Amino acid sequence: MLPHMKHSAPTRWLAPWIAGGLALAGGACQHTPDSPHRPAAARPAAATPAADGALDPGERRASAAGAHTIGTPGPAIALTTIDGETIDLAAVYGTRPVYLKFWATWCVPCRQQMPGFERIFEAVGDRMAVIAVDTGIDDDVGQVRAFRERYGLHMPIVVDDGRLAAALDLEVTPQHVLIGRDARIAYVGHLDGEPLDRAIQDALSRPAPPRPVAGQAVALRTFHPGDVVQGLSATTIDGTAVALGPNPSGRPRALVLFSVSCEWYLKDTRPLTAQACRRVRETVDEIAARGDAEGSRIDWLGIASNLWTSVENVAEYRAKTGIRIPLAFDADGSLLRAFEARQLPVVVLLDRTGRIARVLGPDDRDLADAVRSVTGAP
Repeated sequence: MLPHMKHSAPTRWLAPWIAGGLALAGGACQHTPDSPHRPAAARPAAATPAADGALDPGERRASAAGAHTIGTPGPAIALTTIDGETIDLAAVYGTRPVYLKFWATWCVPCRQQMPGFERIFEAVGDRMAVIAVDTGIDDDVGQVRAFRERYGLHMPIVVDDGRLAAALDLEVTPQHVLIGRDARIAYVGHLDGEPLDRAIQDALSRPAPPRPVAGQAVALRTFHPGDVVQGLSATTIDGTAVALGPNPSGRPRALVLFSVSCEWYLKDTRPLTAQACRRVRETVDEIAARGDAEGSRIDWLGIASNLWTSVENVAEYRAKTGIRIPLAFDADGSLLRAFEARQLPVVVLLDRTGRIARVLGPDDRDLADAVRSVTGAP
């Protein structure tokens, strides 16, 4: 079982702690540090144990992200909400703390936490910039609007274009990120409840410094059809390094960008997406097997998303599905972002020079023809 089948239970209303007697309630679910020696107050908060005494898998992943980001400057990004409004984080720093919550409409613990998230916004939204950040992975604006209506959400909502995920080391959904008035990341977590509430209280109680840091600009390097891929590489789960540009073998290359949990986790909430994931996997395996018999006209590489995933999960996926192509793990999400892979699975076909000849999404059904076109096979 992958870790995101395990989610947090609803939390209780906490004692009033905000001026005026308001109370918070929880619901149910790359920066480079300025210095490796940060003060104790800036160190990542301790992870929260699960009810059974074991460390919650999502909290463990969020803590790993926090180990890289807590104490570092928040991203200097201008966000556009689904209503067309602009939120310039760099302009907010120094005036109010910022609470960014990564989520997705298909994420079960995200749904469980949403009522509590709305209550947090109602309680502190006048003193803290509370922003819901849809990951943009297997979601679109229409689905996000429908979700907002269903759950009665009133906080600003943005759909990430990949920059926030890159800046804040997105590992899991939901993922809470608190940025203080000093523009430094103060807390990263997955569960809601008392640790998150304490972190919010702490962020609100700290005054702004005379000169908050400016934040860190974020830029993504992306590749599109017609571009020659350069500077990207992957390592298979068996330890083989693969340069993703021009292929030394002289053969075209096919990159399959996918999620290991798509076929089963989205089976009920996104059945068409789950079916597309299975169809693409089976089609890839069929084409790859035929290519092997005909002399390997194209080199295949599957690249697994890092969201809720580890190298061990990718190995389990290979064993469970029997997929034959080599598999790699996109540990920081940078490879999927480089190809702007938002609706998974995505197949990127590179010609012999490393130029992107075609990008196919989950709704494209002409993969075999596209492969023949790039290989020159009859």
